[in-house]
Amino acid sequence: MGSYPWLSEFLADTRQTVAPPRGAKDGVLPPLLVGLTVVTGLVDAFSYLVLGHVFVANMTGNVVFFAFALAGVRGFSAPASVAAVGCFALGAMVAGRLGRSLADRRELLLAVAAGIQAVIVAEAVTMAALTSQPIPAGLRYALIVALALAMGVQNGAARKLAVPDLTTTVLTLTITGMAADHAWAGATGARVARRLISVAAMLVGALVGAVFVLHVHIVYPLAIALIILVAVAVVAAAAAARNRRTPHHPPAI
Repeated sequence: MGSYPWLSEFLADTRQTVAPPRGAKDGVLPPLLVGLTVVTGLVDAFSYLVLGHVFVANMTGNVVFFAFALAGVRGFSAPASVAAVGCFALGAMVAGRLGRSLADRRELLLAVAAGIQAVIVAEAVTMAALTSQPIPAGLRYALIVALALAMGVQNGAARKLAVPDLTTTVLTLTITGMAADHAWAGATGARVARRLISVAAMLVGALVGAVFVLHVHIVYPLAIALIILVAVAVVAAAAAARNRRTPHHPPAI
C-alpha cells in the first residue's frame, strides 16, 4: 500500500475505531460509541414515525419543529418538542454529574450511563409492546419523556468522554469535518474512516428502525436498542474492572 498512503491511513483509522488495539488512548470506547450511534438512529426512527414529528435524540430538529408548530404547520406539536428538549436536558444534566464523579474512570462512566439508559428504554419497550395504534396521547408523552431522558444521558456521557468524532448524535460537525478536512480541501484527511463509520452507524440504525416500524412492529427498534445498550454497559463495565485491576505505573521523571 506504499503507493496509496491514504488507503493505509483509512484502514488504520478504521481499525482504531472498530477494533482498537490494547493500550489505545481511548480503549474500547470508540466501538461502544459507534454502537450508541446506532441506538440513536433506532430511537429517533421510532420517535419520529410513531410519536409524531418529534425527535428524542436530535435536538436541533426539535427546535425547528417547535418553530413550525408555532407557525401553525400541521403535524407538529409545540408541547411535544418542548417536552423532548426539556427531558433531554435533564438527562444530560444527570450524565454531567456522573461525569464529574467518574472523571478518571471513563469506561465506568459509559457503563453506568448505558445501564441507566437500558433501564429507561426497557420501560419504553414495555409501554410500546402493550399499547395499540394509534398510541394514546398520554402514553405518547410518556414515551417522549422517557426516551428523551435516556438519550440526554447518552449524549451527556459522550460529551464527557470526548472521543473525537464520536458524539453519538450530532452528525453536522462530523460531515463538515469530513469535507473541510479532506485532502481535496488541502488538509490531511485525518479520521475520515471514523467519521464515515459514525454516519453509517446512524444511517443503519435509522433504516432498521424505520423498516421495523413500517413493516413489522413498533416495539422492535426499541428492543434492538435495548440489546445494544445492555451489551455496551456489560463490555464497558468489564473494561472498567480490568483497568481497575491493572496497576498503573506513572512515568519515571
